[in-house]
Amino acid sequence: MSTFQPRMTLLGTTALLFEAPGALDLAPQQRIWALALIAKDWPQVREAVPGMNNLMLTFAQPPRDLSGLKTRLLETWEQCQPLPREGRIVELPVVYGGDGGPHMADVIAHTGLDIETVCNLHCEPLYPVYALGSHPGYCYLGGMDPRLATPRRQVPVLNIGAGSVSIGGVQTGVSASAGPSGWNTIGRTEMVFFNAEQDPPAMLQPGDQLRLRIERIIR
Repeated sequence: MSTFQPRMTLLGTTALLFEAPGALDLAPQQRIWALALIAKDWPQVREAVPGMNNLMLTFAQPPRDLSGLKTRLLETWEQCQPLPREGRIVELPVVYGGDGGPHMADVIAHTGLDIETVCNLHCEPLYPVYALGSHPGYCYLGGMDPRLATPRRQVPVLNIGAGSVSIGGVQTGVSASAGPSGWNTIGRTEMVFFNAEQDPPAMLQPGDQLRLRIERIIR
């Protein structure tokens, strides 16, 4: 049984967000994957989109029995077991610091670590892809060394480049396209994570794993 009570919120009339607050860990995220796999086949559900510790359901029409749907979600969540996924391992070369890592100094100041230690610790884990979101192809990764945890920026940056590698709180992620961000960007990769002409358009899927590699450190 869950040790916390999930929360459900309507998003307009044709979407619902199921939130399972708790630790940002692999096992709870695997339960979200399992719930998404089950819920996507329910008659009223058009799409089941797993996020970070949450699942968004969209509907072609507003649900007629919203109370019954919420009860079914809760019961299914309690019965869900973590769903392991044997995804691919993708190596990602990263240039740390410099123009591509404009917030490296802020991470160094917050953590008290030097740039070499930050880069080495950041490349050490084999990161599971927890979810895709924020924008098409964006990778939320789990397993970052807690010594690198740095609060999100008080004032978001209006535009960071595609391939930006960033830290936000206890997580790290990779941007698939240019756009605004409230995370601390410490490096950049040239790898392309989203191509609308491919099938599927996102290069990575939940359950894949990223191995980061230091291509260069710019001090």
